[in-house]
This record gives sequence, C-alpha cells and structure tokens, in this order.
Amino acid sequence: MTDPISIIGGSGALGYGLAVRFGRAGIPVVIGSRDAARAEEAAARAAAAVPEGSFAGYANDVAAAESDTVILSVPFRNQSETLTNLKQTLREGQLVIDATVPLAAAVSGKATRTLGVWQGSAAQQAQEMVPAGVRVVSAFHTVAAAHLGDLDWQLDEDILVCGDVKEDKQRVIELIGAIDGLRGVDAGRLEMSRIVESLTPLLIGINVRHKTHAGIRITGLPSA
Repeated sequence: MTDPISIIGGSGALGYGLAVRFGRAGIPVVIGSRDAARAEEAAARAAAAVPEGSFAGYANDVAAAESDTVILSVPFRNQSETLTNLKQTLREGQLVIDATVPLAAAVSGKATRTLGVWQGSAAQQAQEMVPAGVRVVSAFHTVAAAHLGDLDWQLDEDILVCGDVKEDKQRVIELIGAIDGLRGVDAGRLEMSRIVESLTPLLIGINVRHKTHAGIRITGLPSA
C-alpha cells in the first residue's frame, strides 16, 4: 500500500484541492483541521468527489502523527500557531512540505503584496519552529487552488521545490509527479523560498488583471 500523506489545513481550498488530486492518484490522504468535525466533513466531501480514493479526517495533531510526509497548507496568520501546537506531535524523520505564503492579506493588506519575514521566508520560519530532526521543503506556491479542486481541469504547470537536502527535494518532486499535469522542479536551497513565495502575489495580480488562473512553466528542462 502506498504510504499516506497528511495535509494540515486540508479543509481549506488549497489543501482540499491537493487532497482530491492525491487521492485520485491513489495516495491515501489524511486531512487535518483545527476542528476535527471540519476535517471529517472535508474527508467526506473528498470521498464523494473521488470514490476510489482513501480519505480520513482528524484534528491537526492526530492527522500529523499519521504520516511521514506532512503538507502544511494554512494561511500565514495561522502558520506559527499551528506549528507551535504540533511541536509535541511532529517527530524526527518526518518531512514537512510548507506551502505557506506570507501575503499582506494576513494583516488586512493586499493579496498582491508580501509581508517581511524575519527568517527570510515562511518556509525558513517553519524550519526554525519544527522539532529537531524534522526537515522542511517548500512547494505548491504557484498552483491555483481552484484548478486543483476542479478535477475536470487539466493541469499543465511546474511546481518549484526548495529545500536543503537533495533527497528530500527528490521525494517531494516524485510526490508532485503523481498528480497528472504537474512537474516538480528543484529550485535550490530553502532560502530560495523567499523568491518562490513572492511569485504567489505576482500571479494573483496577473490573474486579476487578465481574469485567469496563471501558473508557472520552466522551459529548457529535459522532458523526463
């Protein structure tokens, strides 16, 4: 059986979209939420959308303990609190995939602007907050939640992956490749997340002006 993944914030738009896409790819998904009832509702909704998938819903701490790979898909304003609450749950050897973007909207600003993060990026802040032995890789900043959640939409874009350990990045790239139409691209060390995270508000502005859901495609790479 394929190892499960846990999605913290899986009841939100991005987390739910990732859940149904991974579920359709045959990967068991554990959805986490601050409210266990919301997680259960999201899991039931995902199961209705993807009957062949395997979904479960729990409170964040229970969900995070269920998998070796944990996707953190929460608004920036909740990132610090969520990781603080998971300090006793996350364990050495787990991989956290951080999809957080420090949008100014977190403090009632514009979604087309980012906030300054003392550590350099939301992903670096996450790495500082997780327990020793837990490594962080950043990904999923540029794919539209609306497209992920619409299973009739044909995805065709790249996901930029940042991390300090090559093997961790390769693991995430392989996971991304399980979703039809997505390709993971090694974008460098975790510190490069500050650039990748800033692409989210850039794309939001493009999408507003052109009334679309633009993504990212890196040209010139081998097709394999």
